[in-house]
Amino acid sequence: MITRANLLGMAAASAAALCLGVPAMAQGTIKIGELNSYKSQPAFLDPYKKGWELAIEEINAKGGVLGRKLEVISRDDGANPGDAVRVAEELVTREGVNILAGTFFSHIGLAVTEWAGKKQVFFLAAEPLTDKITWQNGNRYTFRLRASTYMQVAMLMPHVIAAKKKRWALVYPNFEFGQSAAEAFKTMLKKAQPDVEFVTEQAPPLGKEDTGAIAQALDDAKPDGIFSAMFGTGLTKFVRDGTTRGVFKDRLVVNLLAGEPEYLDPLKDEAPVGWIVTGYPWTEINTPEHKAFVAAYQKKWNDYPRLGSVVGYDTMKSLAAGIAKAGSADTEKLVTAFRGLEVKGGPFGTFTYRAQDHQATVGAYVGKIAVKDGKGTMSDFKYVDGASVLPTDDEVKKLRPAAQ
Repeated sequence: MITRANLLGMAAASAAALCLGVPAMAQGTIKIGELNSYKSQPAFLDPYKKGWELAIEEINAKGGVLGRKLEVISRDDGANPGDAVRVAEELVTREGVNILAGTFFSHIGLAVTEWAGKKQVFFLAAEPLTDKITWQNGNRYTFRLRASTYMQVAMLMPHVIAAKKKRWALVYPNFEFGQSAAEAFKTMLKKAQPDVEFVTEQAPPLGKEDTGAIAQALDDAKPDGIFSAMFGTGLTKFVRDGTTRGVFKDRLVVNLLAGEPEYLDPLKDEAPVGWIVTGYPWTEINTPEHKAFVAAYQKKWNDYPRLGSVVGYDTMKSLAAGIAKAGSADTEKLVTAFRGLEVKGGPFGTFTYRAQDHQATVGAYVGKIAVKDGKGTMSDFKYVDGASVLPTDDEVKKLRPAAQ
């Protein structure tokens, strides 16, 4: 027979059990779901993974965040938007994560952005560069780390305008990243130089670039300047075929990303000297933050960092800073914390996530490709702060009408 005394005793025991359970729960890990195109893009994403693993090791060695260690559950997204959404769903429903990070390709980043907005899951897009992630398709739950196509084109634009070239050819892989970069270039240059002519656009399918035919088509159009958003193996082949045909001789060439070690290293002494690029001249950067990062990275991996290493490192450092500021891994609290979040200790220095469009102010190095000791690098470079090339609040309101 259950008496009132029994009930009171049971209630007291339950309360004690709950109290005893709080420290145990506090010691549990904070899970982060990470998805990326590892098999498809190893040149960038192997270093990227090494970067985030280094960051997680450092964070957990200092006690984690809020007394809890961070645990990353990583999956390959198959380099396919449908697969990426399925992986995101599985990470949330099967693995119990409520924080997602990663993706490389812009169209995959957009697919996960849309899913995160509908499902109300926090998503930090680490690498995809299309402007739509933070503007046209932006939502309350999605933030982005890397400088976007708009930002990187804006960083190159002073060099383009100063050159006063009238006839321009464009070449870019025909998917969201390339299309976004080309559109930003044409819009900015047309505004600054109304008499500009775009004499040809070559937009081959990603991974199926006939670079010999592309180089010949560019040369036939007789441009004064060439804007390129080629990267990866497509860039390597484009450089070699274009150099063989003399396409770049006496022409200004600007290229997003081509100064990154991921894409310069395979070219070695064939790197196209004089191209104006965004990139990462890691051997030449002497800031205290960067030197500390390089030392830690080389100690752990016995390897040198690539740009992907920086992105991976900053991704996890951002999440740790956001969770600490929120005082919780709760989705809504994390969203609020990330709006205006300041992240210190990154290889490129302190940066913030803007409240108005959820874009980080991480910048990029801009300079010219050079060859040193038989390897491609950058010369005459400077770091351009991302905050200096982003639109105003009023402009963002027009670009991001539907986001909450």
